[in-house]
Amino acid sequence: MAGDVHDTTVGETFAEVARLLLAEQGLDATLNRVGQLAVQTLDGCDHAGISLIEGRKVTTVGSSDEVPALVDAIQYEVDDGPCLDAIRLHQVFLVSHLDQERRWPEFSRRAAEETGVHSMLALRLFVEEDTMGALNLYSKTPEAFDEEAQVMATIFAAHAAVALRAALREEQFHEALASRDVIGQAKGMLMAREGITAEEAFEMLRRGSQRLNIKLREVAERVAMAPAQRPV
Repeated sequence: MAGDVHDTTVGETFAEVARLLLAEQGLDATLNRVGQLAVQTLDGCDHAGISLIEGRKVTTVGSSDEVPALVDAIQYEVDDGPCLDAIRLHQVFLVSHLDQERRWPEFSRRAAEETGVHSMLALRLFVEEDTMGALNLYSKTPEAFDEEAQVMATIFAAHAAVALRAALREEQFHEALASRDVIGQAKGMLMAREGITAEEAFEMLRRGSQRLNIKLREVAERVAMAPAQRPV
């Protein structure tokens, strides 16, 4: 019976976590909410941060406070650490005594000395096979994440990944709409100014993009912001 009650409580907790995450509007709000809820929900967690893959870089983009960014900055500088390995190797990495950790010696020594963190748990954020980044949990206490805490963190990470995927898709959708609008505006200006067709105006923008080695949207923004000039 006690086990059933515990399971029900856990289920209700993570149902609420999922609801709160999916209710957030925008990527930044979702990222910050993940960090806040991780600290509130997961035993032993004093700080939480989210690292996302952006192009070829991994960047800390959401956190409960300033500590995750400090720890992650050391990882990025030495290009080694549990967060990066969680992303690269698709595994969960637990650190119980950061000051004694030998898998990432330079990172571990500096992180313990400079941030006061003693325990870490790094979990890959993914939906299906698409890795988005990592959820990183930090504690000032050694051996903060026991076996149950690791299970809970894994469930939390799964909910966070779904919410982040939804927020990322929403952001990409709005960016695509904005790009379409500004390109359409630039085409209209070129058509009126040069007396050309829509296809010819688009070709001018495309050639400008290639020549200047910048995105088509950036060329369109230049045209839209300086209609009296001829930048392409």
